[in-house]
Amino acid sequence: MKKFSLTIACLFILVSGCAPSSSTTSVEKEDTQIDRVEATVTRVVDGDTVKVEVDGREETVRLLLVDTPETKHPSKPVQPYGPEASKYMKDRLTDKQVELEFGTTKYDKYDRLLAYIYVQGDRINESLIEQGLARVAYVYPPNDRYIEDFRNAEAEAKEEEIGIWSIPGYVSKEGFHADKPYLESERNEESEDEDRDCSHFSTQEEAQQFFLNDGGPTNDPHRLDGEGDGIVCESLP
Repeated sequence: MKKFSLTIACLFILVSGCAPSSSTTSVEKEDTQIDRVEATVTRVVDGDTVKVEVDGREETVRLLLVDTPETKHPSKPVQPYGPEASKYMKDRLTDKQVELEFGTTKYDKYDRLLAYIYVQGDRINESLIEQGLARVAYVYPPNDRYIEDFRNAEAEAKEEEIGIWSIPGYVSKEGFHADKPYLESERNEESEDEDRDCSHFSTQEEAQQFFLNDGGPTNDPHRLDGEGDGIVCESLP
């Protein structure tokens, strides 16, 4: 009888010991499931920023962990491979149904959504890096879920000297630097491609600087100064 009781006790301990393992595995699987939200891209702003319609409202999305050369900065010239990055984004995303995967911090200080964008199974953030059109940047743990993949893609593009990596000394930790940036005529062509409105800018200061650089207040080809008082886009932060 004592031997039988000992056997039953051992079986109970064995079964009890297995239960937590099964539960832990289930939790781990749940933790690895990352939700994505469907959205429609309504406009590509530049190489790393787009406008989307999501849940019935328009939002600005800033791609996580990447930085592309400038094309629309009010105080900087168009930078090499900036137009190529914008064109790539327009070709891949304009009017497309996409999925958004948000970072651990959902919005930045400019009230832009921070996200990875997926289209046709591709993570577009990483695709930009693979094409040599973006550098890895703005890495703020724990908002860096795919940083290892991005670093590997960047290393390959750099080794192959494609895109931004084809210009010696152009890419640095601080951004993009070129001894001979795009010609002013090329910048003007870029500016004339589309009319600007306040949605093109993240802050009022940025819009105001663009307005002044473009001839304001005496000249306002983009009609940003609706009240004619020399102050534009006052609704922006």
